[in-house]
Amino acid sequence: MATHVLHPGSWHRVQLDEQTPVDHRLSMVYRVGAGLMGLVLLVFGILGFIDKIGFFDTRGDTVAGLNTNGALSFLSVCVGVLLIAGMLAGGAVASTVNMTLGVLFILSGFVNLALLDSRYNFLAFRIQNVLFSFVVGVLLMFFGMYGRVSGGLPHDNPYWKARHPGAG
Repeated sequence: MATHVLHPGSWHRVQLDEQTPVDHRLSMVYRVGAGLMGLVLLVFGILGFIDKIGFFDTRGDTVAGLNTNGALSFLSVCVGVLLIAGMLAGGAVASTVNMTLGVLFILSGFVNLALLDSRYNFLAFRIQNVLFSFVVGVLLMFFGMYGRVSGGLPHDNPYWKARHPGAG
């Protein structure tokens, strides 16, 4: 994916290395983060299915300390599988998946916080689910941005190199 970076005097098209080597130390952070969060969500979703809760049951049922229903279980399994796919891909793909889903988890936390006591609470969220959503979102964003977004990246970092094409 090409991005535009402003350099003094002109725009340069910089190609970020979307294929960070899977054995690069940054890729391990992205993979571990995606794998851990994906596994947690996958287990949570499967446990929700085992309880045979109604798909849009707004009362839900408690699984592992969190409220759930069939829709939330299904969504958790889908997101868990997506994170595990990102883990298997590694590199910038895992980083991007982590960052994107992290932002979506935080947004979901805010939306579901607003819907807590309404009839539109189709995912049967309770306050513990909102807090879980915020925590998972922040962790995914951390894992995805690690070594990729910072003002003090080391000069051997592939993202620093992509942003400074003429430097050593």
